[in-house]
Amino acid sequence: MSNEDITLTAGDAEVTVRPGNGGRIGGLRIGGVELLRQGERYGCFPMVPWCGRIRDGRFLDGGTVRQMPLNSPPHAIHGTGRDGAWRTARVTEDEAVITRELTDPWPHPGRVTQSVALAEDHLTLTMSVETYDDSFPAQLGWHPWFLRNLGGRDVRLDFAPAWQEERGADHLPTGNRIDPLPGPWDDCFGMPGGVDVTLTWPELLELKVTSREEWVVVYDEQAEAVCVEPQTGPPNGLNTLPRLVTPLDPLEASTTWRWRRL
Repeated sequence: MSNEDITLTAGDAEVTVRPGNGGRIGGLRIGGVELLRQGERYGCFPMVPWCGRIRDGRFLDGGTVRQMPLNSPPHAIHGTGRDGAWRTARVTEDEAVITRELTDPWPHPGRVTQSVALAEDHLTLTMSVETYDDSFPAQLGWHPWFLRNLGGRDVRLDFAPAWQEERGADHLPTGNRIDPLPGPWDDCFGMPGGVDVTLTWPELLELKVTSREEWVVVYDEQAEAVCVEPQTGPPNGLNTLPRLVTPLDPLEASTTWRWRRL
């Protein structure tokens, strides 16, 4: 199948999936109101096979040091999944499944599958990483750009993390866990019971981002949007908290965004 844009609908909710632009969600409209920042780099893109920054773009893969392109010098950021076209595997009125092969510069052959399932009051994104051969460390997650202001109302973020990863001058976690600090943030938080973050546009809409994963990065340093990023490990996690993808044990995670009108 082609990699043309896909539109899913359920009730008055509508989602645009853009396989040809990095497998990203191009838009989420509820009652005609767009919730995601628009533009080629925005929407909500998949972070795979790593999330956030890798220090100096290097990670240990078994006994081998691998070098990724420094797309956010001096680091490598957010994986390679958003950089090319995905293939459409299956589409119905309210669900799409898209895939992408892991190829150069990633050193191991594998496949990423992402499903986008829309219901009248929630959207569920699921992603998996499978290997064709060798085991390798990987991460996955999502990077949504929620509009800060809807209908003249600025969003409020509510969440209760168990800790914040202390951030060094190089923007990477130092390894110390600290009590959560007030924003603005470009920071990783631990939520051992699962990610649970509520975005509220007063008198308009409440949207809950949840996931069984325990890591979330919150980025709200830009005027236009706020990002709530559930992921399977912290930034630089290929080095500090590697999770192996093996032929018998793929990496899979999901996130659900559930909304209600206020």
